[in-house]
Amino acid sequence: MPQITVDYSAELADGFDRPGFARALHEATVEIAGARQPACKTLFRPAEDTVVGPDGDGHAIVHVRVGLLAGRTEEAKATLAEAALELLRRHLKPREGVTLHASAEVEDLDASYRKFDGE
Repeated sequence: MPQITVDYSAELADGFDRPGFARALHEATVEIAGARQPACKTLFRPAEDTVVGPDGDGHAIVHVRVGLLAGRTEEAKATLAEAALELLRRHLKPREGVTLHASAEVEDLDASYRKFDGE
């Protein structure tokens, strides 16, 4: 924990500093939500096909989902979501002629969440 997933339009890949974004979001998650740095994990998933509105042309999407163990306040979760959006602004170069639709959410992991670390 935390489990961070970033879905993004594949055409953004060249201008998206994913390692820098992940490191900065891990730091924010530690600071805002009290997570442990070694436990932060981020998975990036490029999407080849995205559609926005009736035609979809000229648009790109980034959605950040942060899953945390239960116990954080709604205020802390909202603060972390805002921090994720601000970090996207710093780590994602705008593309000319492309409207970016960025969003973030911070959710409690389900009570069934389990994990293991191993080789």
